[in-house]
Amino acid sequence: MVACFVLAAAFILWLGNNTDIDLMLADAAFDPASHRFPWQHAWIAEQFNHIILKAIFSALGVGAVVLALWDGCRPFTGWTGERRTGLRVVAMSAILVPLAISLLKQASSSHCPWDLQRYGGTAPYIRLLEWMPTGVAPGHCLPGGHASSALWLISFAAFWWPHRPRQAIATGTAMLVLGGAVGWMQQLRGAHFLTHTLWSGWIACALVAAIYAFNTKGLARRLALRYDSVPAAM
Repeated sequence: MVACFVLAAAFILWLGNNTDIDLMLADAAFDPASHRFPWQHAWIAEQFNHIILKAIFSALGVGAVVLALWDGCRPFTGWTGERRTGLRVVAMSAILVPLAISLLKQASSSHCPWDLQRYGGTAPYIRLLEWMPTGVAPGHCLPGGHASSALWLISFAAFWWPHRPRQAIATGTAMLVLGGAVGWMQQLRGAHFLTHTLWSGWIACALVAAIYAFNTKGLARRLALRYDSVPAAM
C-alpha cells in the first residue's frame, strides 16, 4: 500500500516537472482571441459546480459528522463494528481531507492558470520544484481546493472494506472519478492545472487510508469495541 502511494506521488511529480501537460490542457481551455477562459463564468462551471455541488457535498459531510457524534454518545441499534468504523472514517474524512488540502494550498507558492502572464495575468509559470522569483507573491493554488469538497467521498469505501473488496474498490474509484470531474470543471475555468487536481486526489486517498488504519487499530479499535458493548439506546 505504501509503495503504491510513493509510486503515485513520484508519477504526479514527474508529470508536473518533466512534461507540459498542464500547459497543454490549459492552452486548450483558453481562448486567445478573447484573452479569457470561456468556461470561467459559465453557469455549469461557476454556479453549479463551484457553488451548488460544494454546498451539497458540505451538507453530506456535516450529516456524517453529526451521525458519528450521535453514535458515539448513543450507539445505533444493530450496527456492526464494520458499519460503525465506516461511519467514523467518513466523518473524519469529511473534516480532515478538505482541511489538509486547504492548509497545503495556503502554504503553496504555485499560481492558478488565470493568474499567469501566459493567460493575461501577471505571475510567471513556475513548476512545483522550481524557485519562485524574488518579489513575486505566492499564488496559493496547489493542490486544488475545490476538488477536495468531493474527494472526501472516497471514504465511503470504508463501509465495504475489507469484507467486500470489490464493492469497496468500485465505490472508492467512482468517488475518485467524481472528485476528478469536479476538479476538471475548475481546470476548464482556468482555476487549476491537471496536476493540482491529481495532487488533491493523492492527498485524499492517502488521508482516507491513514484514517481507516487509525480507526481499525490501537486506541480507536478499543473504543469501537467499547461502543459495541454498550446496550442499544435507540
